[in-house]
Amino acid sequence: MHGTYQTFSARETGHSVVRLEALARLMDGAFVLPGTNIRMGLDALIGLLPVAGDIISGLISSYLIWEARQLGAPKWLIARMMTNTLLDTVLGAVPLVGDAFDVMFRANMKNMALLRRHLEKHGITCPAARSSMVKSSELAEPQAGP
Repeated sequence: MHGTYQTFSARETGHSVVRLEALARLMDGAFVLPGTNIRMGLDALIGLLPVAGDIISGLISSYLIWEARQLGAPKWLIARMMTNTLLDTVLGAVPLVGDAFDVMFRANMKNMALLRRHLEKHGITCPAARSSMVKSSELAEPQAGP
């Protein structure tokens, strides 16, 4: 089934985007470095493991891209997301400089912004990414009137 993807309802798409944004925040901005305003995530921490850490982070980022394709993201958007992930993975593998790059670049957050913008252009609105916990009522499909 090359080039095909599933069709999701607005509710299912909303759930997927909220889940993906939570993963992107975990990877790129879950923690604040004590004494600073600098946010970092698991990507930077995992990336401290030479080579293997960057590969693991790249695989997790690839999952976000796979999900975006399942949600119907076009090939050009997937290519941009892959470029962000490739940059993050390759440059993040450079000792010391790569670790700082991992903290500052935030490929997963960039990719989620690209996906959200694409979905909004196509009339699919998702709940705002206020926190990792979103009430299920915010994702509910509109109810028919009495």
